[in-house]
Amino acid sequence: MRTTTRAIRGQENLRLTPTQDHEHNKAVRGWELTPYECLDLAYHRVLREKFVEAGSSTACLLTLNSSSGVLRSANLGDSGFSIIRSSSVIYREPVQTHYFNCPLQLTKYPQNLGFDKHYLDPPSAAAQYETKLRHGDIVIAYTDGLSDNVFPAELAAICSLIARGGGPEDEQVQSMADRIVQYAQACMSDRKRASPFERDAAREGMLYRGGKVDDVTVIMALVSEVP
Repeated sequence: MRTTTRAIRGQENLRLTPTQDHEHNKAVRGWELTPYECLDLAYHRVLREKFVEAGSSTACLLTLNSSSGVLRSANLGDSGFSIIRSSSVIYREPVQTHYFNCPLQLTKYPQNLGFDKHYLDPPSAAAQYETKLRHGDIVIAYTDGLSDNVFPAELAAICSLIARGGGPEDEQVQSMADRIVQYAQACMSDRKRASPFERDAAREGMLYRGGKVDDVTVIMALVSEVP
C-alpha cells in the first residue's frame, strides 16, 4: 500500500507543546510530532498505566512528511527499516544491542521484583535519523524476523522483480510486502542456507547454521511525487 502523511494547517499564533491536547496541536501550522517525542510520550503513558504490570518491546517509529518529503525515525533495538532507491539499498538502520542477540528494549517491570536495571533502556537511547526522500523510493520497516533471515540485497532484488512486472502502485507494493514475508518464512526453516543471523553469530565466535525462526512484520511505503 502507498503511505502518505497530511500537512496540518491552522493558525500560526498558537503555541505548540506535545503535552497539550491533540486537537489543540492540530491547529498549529506545520506541526508534526517527531518519532522520538511520540516514543517518549507513549512509553511514559505505559509506565503510568496501572493495568499494564510488566512487559518489554523494541520500537521502530517512522514519519513521512508528504509536504517536505522528509523521513524521520526513532529506533530502539533490533527492529529497523531500509530505504531502497534505484534497485539498491541506500540506507539500513543499524541494530542496537547490549550484546549479541540481546537488543535494547523499552521495559516496564513489577516494582516488587528485583531486576538488573543495567539492561533497562530509556526512550532517549533510541537512535534518531532524518533524510529527504525522492520519487520512487521504497521504505521497508520490519521486525528482526526479517533482518535475521533476509539480506539487504535480496530485499532490493524482490522489489525490483515485482516493479518490473508493472501494474497499479498500490498492488505492486502489497505484492512486495507479501513476497518478502513469504521469502523470510522460507529462509527460517532452511538450515543449509547462510543467513544474516548465522554470519552475525560467527562474528561473535558462535556456531549457528541456517535461518532463525521468529515472527515477521513488514510495513512498506512507496514514495510518489504528485505535481
